Amino acid sequence: MQTIFRGKDFITLQEWTKEEIDTLLDVSFDLKRKFAMGIDTPYLKNKTAFLMFFEESTRTRNSMEAGIAQLGGHGNYLDTSTMQISHGEVAKDTAIILSRFGHAIACRNCFWGIGNKYLREMAEWSSAPILNLQCDLYHPMQGIADLMTIKEKVGDTKRLKVSIIWAYATTHKKPISVPVTQALLFPRYGIDVTLAYPEGYDLPDWVIKQSKENAEKHGGTFKITHNMEEAYRDAHVVIPKNWGSWVTNQSDEVVDDLLESYKTWKCTEKMMSIADKDVMYMHALPADRENEVENSVIDGPHSIIYDEAENRLHTAKAVMTLTMGGK
Repeated sequence: MQTIFRGKDFITLQEWTKEEIDTLLDVSFDLKRKFAMGIDTPYLKNKTAFLMFFEESTRTRNSMEAGIAQLGGHGNYLDTSTMQISHGEVAKDTAIILSRFGHAIACRNCFWGIGNKYLREMAEWSSAPILNLQCDLYHPMQGIADLMTIKEKVGDTKRLKVSIIWAYATTHKKPISVPVTQALLFPRYGIDVTLAYPEGYDLPDWVIKQSKENAEKHGGTFKITHNMEEAYRDAHVVIPKNWGSWVTNQSDEVVDDLLESYKTWKCTEKMMSIADKDVMYMHALPADRENEVENSVIDGPHSIIYDEAENRLHTAKAVMTLTMGGK
């Protein structure tokens, strides 16, 4: 078991070894058990985390705020529109100062071509760990919670068929960070991953290359299809979720001709019927109900979205305990 984590950045799970991720999962399960039993976990007493948000959040903000409170510390919620960032303060200055004030800086910045670079710049200058609350490329907090949920439900993940499937949605042009994180992470646990999307919604070439390498190294598989039915067929877990066409089109426009031409990419009862009889439906939330997924599916017996969402609390607490605590 890996035990040296204090001060380690959490920007992408790609930069954490499998042994480190195993430890993170182990701590997550331990914290979940203690939470269920009402056992106090004051591992971060008097520690402060700064929670910087460039955009909206429900699960991420509240799992971090509630989580650090349950660990005995305090989370400072920072809407960046009310910080000097809005007057042009650079990442270096923000990172140096906030890291002198507290014990971690957590940040969500999903602007395409900007978010991950911003986190990396903060990490270069911060004396405290930088925790990624979602950027344009990665969402490790969601990815580790998803993996925890899958392991909780099935135990051994070897040869498990998990399909990451693009779905139609019109709420906003969503980041690619969730499917990228899942595509990179799941093959490391021997999972047979299918990535399904219509032409024009590609993920970056380097993601596909690394996902295939992860599969080869750890005994999983990774394949791409542009056929939605192929992705659902015999799948044990399906994750139908929208993401934007950022790789091929950097426009902020939400609804365009390309999007409208793929309205049929929707998680329906019919699609679920061709998956494994015990198939599980997952979604990072918020879901664009009746566009991405039929209500009868997301509210049905195959849906595990609320268990998945709950695990955001326990994995967030584990990330903070390990990176902010320790010796």
